[in-house]
Amino acid sequence: MVEFSKDLGEEKMSRKRKSYSAEFKTRVVLELLGGEETVAQIASKYEITPKSLIDWKKQFLENASLVFDVGSATKAYKDEIEELKTENDALAKKLGKTTIERDWAVGKLKSLGLSNKKDLVTPKLKNLSTARQCEIIDLNRSTLYYEPKPISDNDLKIMKRIDEIYTDISSTYGYRFMHRQLLEDGFSIGVNKVNKLMNTMGIQAIFPKKKRHTSIKNYKHKIYPYLLRELEINRANQVWSGDITYIPIKGGFVYLCAIIDWHSKTILSWKISTTMDTSLVTDVLKEAIEKYDIPVIFNSDQGSQYTSHEHTELLKKHNIQISMNGKGRSIDNIAIERFFRTLKYDEIYINEYSSISDLRFKVSRYINFYNHNRFHSALNYQKPMNVYLEGLKNVA
Repeated sequence: MVEFSKDLGEEKMSRKRKSYSAEFKTRVVLELLGGEETVAQIASKYEITPKSLIDWKKQFLENASLVFDVGSATKAYKDEIEELKTENDALAKKLGKTTIERDWAVGKLKSLGLSNKKDLVTPKLKNLSTARQCEIIDLNRSTLYYEPKPISDNDLKIMKRIDEIYTDISSTYGYRFMHRQLLEDGFSIGVNKVNKLMNTMGIQAIFPKKKRHTSIKNYKHKIYPYLLRELEINRANQVWSGDITYIPIKGGFVYLCAIIDWHSKTILSWKISTTMDTSLVTDVLKEAIEKYDIPVIFNSDQGSQYTSHEHTELLKKHNIQISMNGKGRSIDNIAIERFFRTLKYDEIYINEYSSISDLRFKVSRYINFYNHNRFHSALNYQKPMNVYLEGLKNVA
């Protein structure tokens, strides 16, 4: 129902505002002009406000003369239409540019790491809810309220030993065998805790009896076939491989992502990050392409970072063939796996790092040494970068 003040005729509404067609407005105004009923009566009959009825009448009378001057009306409308068309064209161009900019920005936002995404969310933002903000940047809203517990010194000690066992004793150990080995080494720990720590570290058995992906697979992403089986790799930039490994530091751990040239064993690019996300692998790939051109094939595991739209589209953009390991077969990416093993035994396990910047400095120093000064047995004791550069000459 609608009530009206006796003095002011103001409306107190308990219903939602309606919209009315031009035909309806015309009919009501003509009825008002007929003079048979008052404004209040007609307004009450059609459940509209008196003010609306008065406004409609005013608009009707102001434009009534156009009925008797069609030429002027047509010209006026044409001018108005032309003006609107010009405005619409300008708006369309602006909107198109804005759409491109928005799509670019959204793509960049979605590739950010978890911590960076969380920093972007603004609680209680007017006209943009927290849920919608999370949807735009592809962030699970529950992560906003999750506060990770700091890793204890004891857990870090166990994680370091797990990494040593995996690298040195057997990369075929799943969490149950790893648990038995840790017990034998004198650690007091449950099997579920071992499984949790291995998941955190991104470690899985090469041939697991049960399907467990710690390089977490996204089943919505396309998985590409493995292209390296029985392939003769005999030149630089024929095959690159990328992977991510765990590195312990004081007070926590980080992830190292690297790309290796399969033929020469040269590390082409690398990056250290506190999170395993899409931006980590795409940044490393972009750097390698910028410095060393492109390979024929890029191989990786089936982790969600490598199967992501951003990473695969970057490869396709440069016409690079995409190859992925078989399920649970880290051995399919043996070139980069062996480099990680060498890095850990030559550098990581024999040193402690006070900070991430300290780690970055020392890893950078080691990779420079590895590429330019370290003799490699698989290269007939030549140095990786020498083999890579010589390989480029042969290709040319």
